[in-house]
Amino acid sequence: MSDRHAPNGFRTFLILWGTQSLSVFGSALTYFAMTIWMTQALYPRPDQQPQLAFALALVGLAGMIPALLMAPIAGAWVDRHDRKRTMIVADFANVLLSALLVALIASGRLELWMLLVLVVAFGTLQAFHGAAFDTSYAMLVPEHLLPRANGMMQSMWALSNVISPAIAAAIITLPALARQGLLPAGLAGWLAGLRDGSALAIAVDGATFLVAAVTLLFLVIPSPVRTDLNTVGGKPQKSLWADIREGAVYIWRRPPLLWLLGTFAVSNLTGAPLQMMHPLVLKFTLARDLAARGLEFAPAMALLAAVAGIGGVAGGALISAWGGLKSRRILGVLIPVLIAGLFQVCYGLSPLFYLSVAAVAICDAMVPILNAHSQTIWQTQTPRELQGRVFAVRRVIAQCTAPLGTVLAGWAGGLIDPGRVVAIAGGIMVCFCVVQLFNPQLLKVEDKALLDGMAARTGD
Repeated sequence: MSDRHAPNGFRTFLILWGTQSLSVFGSALTYFAMTIWMTQALYPRPDQQPQLAFALALVGLAGMIPALLMAPIAGAWVDRHDRKRTMIVADFANVLLSALLVALIASGRLELWMLLVLVVAFGTLQAFHGAAFDTSYAMLVPEHLLPRANGMMQSMWALSNVISPAIAAAIITLPALARQGLLPAGLAGWLAGLRDGSALAIAVDGATFLVAAVTLLFLVIPSPVRTDLNTVGGKPQKSLWADIREGAVYIWRRPPLLWLLGTFAVSNLTGAPLQMMHPLVLKFTLARDLAARGLEFAPAMALLAAVAGIGGVAGGALISAWGGLKSRRILGVLIPVLIAGLFQVCYGLSPLFYLSVAAVAICDAMVPILNAHSQTIWQTQTPRELQGRVFAVRRVIAQCTAPLGTVLAGWAGGLIDPGRVVAIAGGIMVCFCVVQLFNPQLLKVEDKALLDGMAARTGD
């Protein structure tokens, strides 16, 4: 298969995007439902707050760490195997895991250790599914439409953060409403028998995975043919670990790509405090303004999260409709990062709740724009048959700084005002980004001939 996109590829992408978006929304339902189950069923008493906090942290790590650690292996895998088949297997496996989780919750047998095992399995499957999906639509979409496709992907993630919690909350309450006689008789009969509505929300997630898997069976999604895998007796001589190393070497020998990756590593490091400090900023930095407006902590937190999500959706819609920059796309990365950093400083220093809400919404609106431009650069600079390996290494390096930023922010937030921690991190992001605007190597990141020449001089 050549590197050219498939005929009718964008139409296929639209179908793929629609069904996979459905499964993304479903996954958000599951994670929300698991949180509700831990809060209301596993540790419901006020005196169990320490245990609940510990359990929430464990579940978060159980989903994040396997996905991060398995990313290089998954990337090398999808460069060797049919990407469509990988997505189908992952989707069907997710159906089975969802069914098991539903059965355990409905029977009252689910324990924390079981949940952790299942979340690790979900995270591992997501690593393989994500690697296959991220590298598949570059085979379908013409290059000039890649920014729009990437914008649609960003909109999908942002929108799921806005609507999935509300949908999950509504689904979880259905059994209780049925027992109160508030639903039609045809529905109330079997719903009233469910002891925990969380199982119902997770069942919906399983159904979305099933729809996604069945749809894939009828789509034509090409995978690039590897010409560098010499085989003996049908087995490749080149090991999976050699593939992983090749992905790292590809980036290392192209300094402009390395600078682009470094930009995201720094932005994830300095952006992490913004995400984790919301409760502390509301409770301490904005306490006086909240009291003056008669706002309680919980509704203020909900409003902040909702408006931030709407900002992300707006940014995704903008890049989807606009299509992004057609040249000098690196400015489509750096300028949004710079804007996000400036408004992060504003958020951290603001004593006014509504100003802070507006600032965080603008920060979140920049994320889809910068991510769409970055993804387009990587897709156009990386050969199709190498994208799994390269993108996996890229993901690990860029995202490994976020946990460090979270730890540092938590430590600093215990010593000084949390708003100042957020503002200082935003200031570092702004200064780094301004310097990058004058980095001659980074500004040439879209010159493929230059990048390949650099690699050739270092032995690629």
